[in-house]
Amino acid sequence: MYSLRMDHPITPDFVRLMAQYNTWQTRSLVRAADGLSQEEREVDRGAFFGSIFQTFNHLLWGDLVWMARFEGVDPPSGGIGQSVALCPNWDSFQGLRTRTNLRIEAWADTLSHDGLAGDFTWFSGALGREIGRSKAILIVHFFNHQTHHRGQIHAMLTAAGLRPEDTDLFVMPSLED
Repeated sequence: MYSLRMDHPITPDFVRLMAQYNTWQTRSLVRAADGLSQEEREVDRGAFFGSIFQTFNHLLWGDLVWMARFEGVDPPSGGIGQSVALCPNWDSFQGLRTRTNLRIEAWADTLSHDGLAGDFTWFSGALGREIGRSKAILIVHFFNHQTHHRGQIHAMLTAAGLRPEDTDLFVMPSLED
């Protein structure tokens, strides 16, 4: 059985790579979604959070919550249910998304092996209780959550006739020789 108490299942370089991947992929999805009107971005497409825009908002909200936890600052207000209305329009979303991507990359650049060690405890609004886990596992969860919801957005954009960039990590432009 896999233990959630592993000391170092990831490295600082892995975190930096995932932060760069997040920036690349969210830029691709935002560029593709620019091809839709705000009304088209708000159409309920049957995803867990409904529309492309609501899923973008939830993903951004989740990133802000986890970054607040990692940095020890106050998270955005509201819970998961309110996450879909984080930004009222596409322009405000794009600005906050860009700033958040830069924040994630800057945070990743500061991490050391010691910064990945140990446990982290916080109050989970989703579970309604205090919870503790390995810092490294929580960082992996952070990036996995992004990938999950970006996949939903990618599928909705593709179904709407748009074509975001490839999602394969190994074709990320910063990895090319």
